[in-house]
Amino acid sequence: MDNLLTYVIVAIAAAVVGVVVTRAVTSSQQKKTEESRDLNPQSPNPQSDDHALKNDQVPSDLILRSLDSLHLGVVICDRAGTVIFRNRLVTSLVNGRHQDALAARALDDLLNSARTENFKEQTFELYGPPKRTYRIITQPLEDDGQRVGYLATLEDISDKKHLDEIRRDFVANVSHELKTPIGAIGLLAETLEAEEEFQVIRRLSGRIQLEAFRLGRIIEDLIDLSRIESEEIPKKELLSVYGLIDEAMSRILPSAEVRGVLLETKDFEQDVYVGGDRRQLISAIYNLLDNAVKYSDPGERVEVSVESNEAWVDIAIRDEGIGIPSRDIERVFERFYRVDQTRSRATGGTGLGLAIVRHVVNNHEGRILLESREGVGSTFTLRLPLVDPEET
Repeated sequence: MDNLLTYVIVAIAAAVVGVVVTRAVTSSQQKKTEESRDLNPQSPNPQSDDHALKNDQVPSDLILRSLDSLHLGVVICDRAGTVIFRNRLVTSLVNGRHQDALAARALDDLLNSARTENFKEQTFELYGPPKRTYRIITQPLEDDGQRVGYLATLEDISDKKHLDEIRRDFVANVSHELKTPIGAIGLLAETLEAEEEFQVIRRLSGRIQLEAFRLGRIIEDLIDLSRIESEEIPKKELLSVYGLIDEAMSRILPSAEVRGVLLETKDFEQDVYVGGDRRQLISAIYNLLDNAVKYSDPGERVEVSVESNEAWVDIAIRDEGIGIPSRDIERVFERFYRVDQTRSRATGGTGLGLAIVRHVVNNHEGRILLESREGVGSTFTLRLPLVDPEET
């Protein structure tokens, strides 16, 4: 949680304690102190008296509503440890499914420990579905140096944890993918150094070239993916869909010819247009074609077709290859995920092509659709918003 947000929560919680808690805990002195207590003792700008919030300026019900509106759980206890307030998020959590009693127990344990410690933090998981991860932070609340209660904040860090896991997996995968060709090049070079027979030298040299090419492809795809993820499209260019397809087809044609895969396009009735980044969109179509060619056998066809309606343009790429098992369909757009590891190594796939496609689609407010049957083939459809050239 950001420090600023923590300070704000503490300030608001202290105000609630001033309005609600102290009345019950120190009833003999409260009547004297409530008239002069500043409900916001830690002002965001202490040098500006004009903006300081006073007792009579901040109604307690407004403060409570503010706490209820936070995307953060808040629990406040009095000095004895009795819960006197919990906001809507915490209430919905601990009053939910039976397993969410874990959240209530974790809160109770931390609030009890806060009575003897100044600060406590704990992370726990609810296994769902869906699985969620929460972080609870507890700390004492003081007024004029006197401890008047305890504050606990509960934050859903599931998305942050998931991103951290993705980053760790990405680093591990990159290390593995780079290590494989580098190690192969080293071993081949060592063998080559001691070899005297010309044919063997030629064969080993060819293997080194292939591994170097594979290494270069991985690095190029990593650079492309990083650029596409980070860059914004400053100005969308009016682009001919058939022009994009023609460029991508010309790039993949040499690879298709080497593998004996036939490239076909359905007859296009008329040209249609989309708006976006030319390089990114060609990259997306090329990667879909490259994926189809790699997973097709000699003599099989890869067909490209285009359909459109008043809102969308669908660019469909259909192959007759090995297909994708249903269990893998949700994961094929992940970085480095491969349905067939052995075939991917043989064809030089990097495992990044479909991840690039997904990010290009997101940048262009489109969708990527996938239909596949194992042993029959797959159809990837790139769906993009249609643009009327006469209105641009």
